[in-house]
Amino acid sequence: MLTDSRATATVYIGTFTTKGAAGIYIGRLEITTGALEITDVVAGVASPAFLALHPSLPYLYAVNEVREFAGQPAGGVSAFAIHPTTGRLTLLNQQSSGGAGPCHLSVDATGRCVLVANYGGGSVAVLPVGADGSLGERSDFVQHHGSSVNPRRQGKPYAHSITPDPTNRFALACDLGADRVLVYRLDPAAGRLTPNAMPWIATQPGAGPRHLALHPNGRYLYVINELNSTLVAYAFDPEQGDLAELQTVSTLPASFTGENWPADVHVAASGLFVYGSNRGHDSIVIFAIDPATGQLSLVGHTSTEGRWPRNFALDPTGAYLLAANQESNTVVTFRLDRETGLLRPTGHVVEIPCPVCVRVLQPQEPADAAPSPLRAVAA
Repeated sequence: MLTDSRATATVYIGTFTTKGAAGIYIGRLEITTGALEITDVVAGVASPAFLALHPSLPYLYAVNEVREFAGQPAGGVSAFAIHPTTGRLTLLNQQSSGGAGPCHLSVDATGRCVLVANYGGGSVAVLPVGADGSLGERSDFVQHHGSSVNPRRQGKPYAHSITPDPTNRFALACDLGADRVLVYRLDPAAGRLTPNAMPWIATQPGAGPRHLALHPNGRYLYVINELNSTLVAYAFDPEQGDLAELQTVSTLPASFTGENWPADVHVAASGLFVYGSNRGHDSIVIFAIDPATGQLSLVGHTSTEGRWPRNFALDPTGAYLLAANQESNTVVTFRLDRETGLLRPTGHVVEIPCPVCVRVLQPQEPADAAPSPLRAVAA
């Protein structure tokens, strides 16, 4: 870990350009203080609402969350090269996501393919990554099927995320409309998704699974549900890809009675805590993880100091959490206590139109130090 007072991490913030934002905002996070400063913006990219970093090379990928792309009823995915010293982005190319409204993407551990979830289209797709970081045309596409009990939100499938497991053998997708967590076998070399022998597990009717986070040990999985404000812990078999429910907990305090729509979930690198965002209660909920069972116990709730925290990130040093408050147009940094899991506002806030996703690169050495390789770390 870097200790020099000038050490910084590069931060990328995705936005909705349909709501007044310019594109992808680039900032610098001071590791000692938590201060965040916006240094640049990549304009001209349509609604780069969700971002993903290559696991080992200086590339960044963004969904273009639109209904039409290149004259077709689909969204897009944009590939960028990251400058190794400045962190600035250069557009490499764009490809269709294959379905309308792509809202989430991830990069497999080998860096060979990008996985994308199309919310409006109710589908998932695979795009191969070239040697130069650019994207090829889709190598696979899977249309989801099904519906559930909420007639307004679940009349058809709505794929909300797709994430590889730590072994890179599987990819797990949350479908809010179908009330399912789907499990695919992943072949990154061929860029293919194949339904697992246990192809899905059903959530509680009306739960609306949105995002998921895997424990570093690969044996536990945590799914945050948008429609009933719950977080579900599952046991995950990293050999077979099977899921078994362990526990369901509320993301809200017992006293809260307003409307709430959870959004994002992350497990600390230590594996000791899991964090989830509440839109409505406008908080981060914190749970401690029992390492022997994967089950959760409530630690508390921390206000995000803004409205509608759609997404948040844990920085690679484990020192900070950065919350993107979509409706108050702010990104707020919190210091994270590694022992207790608790969050404390640093007092540092930046204003950005409609921030919806935050990603943080591995911190860099000061400019006058010997250069170190740029390494992307998913938040």
